[in-house]
Amino acid sequence: MTELAGKVAWVTGAGTGIGEAAALALAREGAAVALTGRRREPLQAVADKIARAGGKALVAPADLGEQDAATRIVAAIAGEFGRLDILVNNAGANVLERSWAKLTPERVKTVLDANLNSAFYCSVAALAIMRPQKDGLLIHTASWAGRFVGIVPGPAYVAAKHAVVAMSYSINMEEFQHGIRSTVLCPNEVATPILDLRPTPVPAEDRARMIQPEHMADLILYIAKQPASICLNEIVISPTWNRGYAHLAGLGPKR
Repeated sequence: MTELAGKVAWVTGAGTGIGEAAALALAREGAAVALTGRRREPLQAVADKIARAGGKALVAPADLGEQDAATRIVAAIAGEFGRLDILVNNAGANVLERSWAKLTPERVKTVLDANLNSAFYCSVAALAIMRPQKDGLLIHTASWAGRFVGIVPGPAYVAAKHAVVAMSYSINMEEFQHGIRSTVLCPNEVATPILDLRPTPVPAEDRARMIQPEHMADLILYIAKQPASICLNEIVISPTWNRGYAHLAGLGPKR
């Protein structure tokens, strides 16, 4: 397995959930971590945890739906650390309007900016610094909704996450010649704050059965530690108690 000491990672959506857990895990393994999200306060809290453990963190808040934000942050990372080895492309969000009858162009744009456009912008910016290095790893958080079309996430979210899966595969088709690898993660329900935006509240008992952010962080570490000669193209993961399957089988409450 590859050691991460001395590596530089950029984690988006780093203030909570999967992003926070991944940032802390990467820092524990010796990587310097750049933290991006919309709000400075939670990013600073994560950075403080990393600093207390003896690690290095750069707080770089931004709205990644803005076209120039990712390029600006990568320049800051290069200025601070001199390189970028790992992008954890994890920023994302959803809206309450999850049916065609309720969607508006504005709400569609919100979902696409948060989940698809931001992922593209960050990938473009990261690749620009990774190509000259002849090395780099991109890990994208898509979703179970990026593989399976369903009603619960809503059409805009499903479409955006399917596109992220395709984006990752296209990176591998072109960038392998530069020693760059891309992995897309398609987790089923993860117990993160995004669940608070569900039209139907998710009870604590159900959240406890879901994938936890720490499980995703462990998976991200496993991917990051693979030798440069190995590319894990896609990983689909679900909790053993799959609420979607349970609902179809009549074993659980409506979602």
